[in-house]
Amino acid sequence: MPDREVTKLTLYGDSISGNCLKTKWTADYLGVDYDWIEVSVVEGGTRSDAFMAMNPSGQVPVLRLADGRILPQSNAIILYLTEVYASEALVLADLFEKAKMMSWLFWEQYSHEPYIAVRRFRKKFLNMSDDELDPQLLARGRRALGVMEMQLTFSNYFVGDSLTLADIALVAYTRVADEGGFDLNEFPNVQRWVARVETDLSIEHSKKAA
Repeated sequence: MPDREVTKLTLYGDSISGNCLKTKWTADYLGVDYDWIEVSVVEGGTRSDAFMAMNPSGQVPVLRLADGRILPQSNAIILYLTEVYASEALVLADLFEKAKMMSWLFWEQYSHEPYIAVRRFRKKFLNMSDDELDPQLLARGRRALGVMEMQLTFSNYFVGDSLTLADIALVAYTRVADEGGFDLNEFPNVQRWVARVETDLSIEHSKKAA
């Protein structure tokens, strides 16, 4: 694995963003040596000329390797970090189980984040009232939580019997879903899973640094 030699990575992210915190939590869990550069989305940091030159999409997180190569997108970054640092516990060696894990990563970005994360951002950081918010955000976010609730009925984690990238990706915004108006008391399996993953990652839920 030649990329194993790229010591001292740099992660650009906004600490209010679950997508960004996924990358930080994964790096911390794997013991990766990295620098964290805070880039505020709310204050327009991702739209600066310097940042846009690095990532024309104007989005965080971004991973910069020591040789200058750039990798955007949270789930791509956490997968890269895990593959490079050879943690089978997070990726799974069995190809079918790994594919199942990947399916949850795609589902998170397509059917979870667009509703739970977006409603949370608009409500908490843009101070939009419930009347101003698209009602589909709440309905579809609750539907996503319902899917998770069913999946966790007979398992402690989303794939296999231990923490994987699927759990890291999904916990990022689920743990603060209440800030978007979602009541996790309606989803007890999800609540227990959030606490379990927070413990695995050594995240203090009470601080809600997401």
